[in-house]
Amino acid sequence: MADDPFALFDAWLAEAKASEPNDPDAMALATVDANGRPSVRIVLLKGVDREMGFTFHTNSRSRKGREMAANDAVALVLHWKSLRRQVRIEGRVGAAPEADSDAYFATRGRQSRVSTWASDQSQPLASRAALEERQAAMSAKYGDGDIPRPPHWHGYCVAPRSIEFWSDGAYRLHDRRRFTRLDDGGWSEELLYP
Repeated sequence: MADDPFALFDAWLAEAKASEPNDPDAMALATVDANGRPSVRIVLLKGVDREMGFTFHTNSRSRKGREMAANDAVALVLHWKSLRRQVRIEGRVGAAPEADSDAYFATRGRQSRVSTWASDQSQPLASRAALEERQAAMSAKYGDGDIPRPPHWHGYCVAPRSIEFWSDGAYRLHDRRRFTRLDDGGWSEELLYP
């Protein structure tokens, strides 16, 4: 048994980066709306920090952004099919530091930065042509100049209250280990029936 779920996560992520053919940092993000209806989608893990938690970036005006603003309880799942493993994370989401959001936005490809301005994420779209026209207009607006981070595009950090590690086992005798955050900041660990 380990006493540091972040060390175990780092080791598993490193193995996934070596074996997973596509997007080893892809994770499902689950939120709930005002009526308690769940919604889930894939986002990309952009950082792991023992203090802040698990970081991703998105449009705060999107459905997930609005839902996180109204209810900060979220869940994440990373599934690595090549390793037959998954990690489940439950916790509270909050804003990443603005400087971190600026720094990450600057690393994105130019057209991805333009797309962030062109898309009203999660809003109804009249046609694909309308989106392509907005993309072209934003590309022309910024030309070869700097593309600033939109004020509605942020980093988010999920501070975990529990992290569960699942490994496939023969005859469905899977290995499940759940870490739960203690009030003093430490972790308790327990095994779970598969």
